[in-house]
Amino acid sequence: MGALNTFPLSYKVEGRKIVIVGGGEEALNKARLATKTAAEVVIVAQDITADFVGLLVTIFNRSFDAADLHGAALVFVADDGPDGAAAIEAARAQNIPLNVVDVPEHCDFYTPSIIDRAPISIAIASEGDAPVLARLLRARIEAMLSPRVGHLARLAGSLRHKVAAVLPKASQRRFYEALLTSPEIERALGQGQGRTAALSLLDQHAGKSTEAGVVWLIGAGPGAEDLLTLRAQRLLQEADVIVHDQLVPHGVVEMGRRDAERICVGKAKGHHSFSQAQINTLLVRLAGEGKRVARLKSGDPMVFGRAGEEIAALRKAGIAYSIVPGVSAALAAAADTATPVTLRNVSSGFIIATAHGADSSELRHWAALAQSGLSLALYMGKSIAAEVAAALVAFGAAETTPVGVVVNAGRSDRSCAFGTLAELATGKAIFADGPAVILIGEAIGAGDWQDAACLAERAAKVA
Repeated sequence: MGALNTFPLSYKVEGRKIVIVGGGEEALNKARLATKTAAEVVIVAQDITADFVGLLVTIFNRSFDAADLHGAALVFVADDGPDGAAAIEAARAQNIPLNVVDVPEHCDFYTPSIIDRAPISIAIASEGDAPVLARLLRARIEAMLSPRVGHLARLAGSLRHKVAAVLPKASQRRFYEALLTSPEIERALGQGQGRTAALSLLDQHAGKSTEAGVVWLIGAGPGAEDLLTLRAQRLLQEADVIVHDQLVPHGVVEMGRRDAERICVGKAKGHHSFSQAQINTLLVRLAGEGKRVARLKSGDPMVFGRAGEEIAALRKAGIAYSIVPGVSAALAAAADTATPVTLRNVSSGFIIATAHGADSSELRHWAALAQSGLSLALYMGKSIAAEVAAALVAFGAAETTPVGVVVNAGRSDRSCAFGTLAELATGKAIFADGPAVILIGEAIGAGDWQDAACLAERAAKVA
């Protein structure tokens, strides 16, 4: 994701002027936007060709004068003649933010596509690159919003001092979340009873004892932000603290509330900045303080995520918790390669296991499963892939059994290799950096491995 060249903000114009230089259609478009604000809108142009009737604007039908910018908050120039050039020079000299219509390189700011639900405003900007896309996005967002969003915002604002007086700071956010997401409150607004319903809700929150904390064990998926579930996104926005693993991408963590505390517990291969016991203690402590904790785990929390140990600690401490499933790496690897891990008349089942630390009895069992037609998905086995492949062959698995290796499954930087158990067992294949899933079984050959590197070719190149 590239860096923004502009900083999104809401600029205060109340009690000041917005000056528009120009009298044509582009000036009219800017005037329609500007008159939605509490600023005085001034039009300066020698030729007035557009119809400004119905807009609350002051029109000076004359040439531009630098004094026109006195008290101006913003300047729009929609005139490519001498008046426009003079206005640009004057705005620069007086350090007033300037927008030159349809000339992005001369703009200090851009006019976004705005959704107006005063006092709520949503602006979609493209830094001048794609205004049509910004308008399309605005239409989509508008379709999602209740027409009473602005009324809800004013209601919340009118209660601010009363809420601060009766609720501790830690409970105020939860009250507002309940207020602003309640269908009952919205219905009451439509009936003219919004404030009464809101005060009743406030009494309910004030009558509660200290809010109990909760831990949400959330699957972050394999790394792509758009593979996160809607429930995971919602809870990340509600969390007071986000406790995340090393493998959870920064972009997923940043989907949380901006003011949420973020704690990386940093468990990576060969380096554990937090022991599992310390993580358990941390979760219990944070929830015990009444905080809502999002415990972000790569993939699915219940698949090699050590969630069982954390759940046991939470149960013992009497802490409420819930599980939010995520896309496991094995399923992401199957999706990346269009591999049917179960296939009629070929594979009736799918086994997920960790290759790291597997003993001979486990390997013998896996070999028997592969012979029976079941598909295997082995995690954490990239460094010992050759040893595992050789052992499976030694215990009876066919050397020709298809093998697919997907590194960084579900991510844009994923890489794939395909071959057989015999080719993997040579130990000469080289894989990209990152976590890998090794898929083994007859059904694996039915996947789309056309763009995957060939294990045999890799071995030949190394040899």
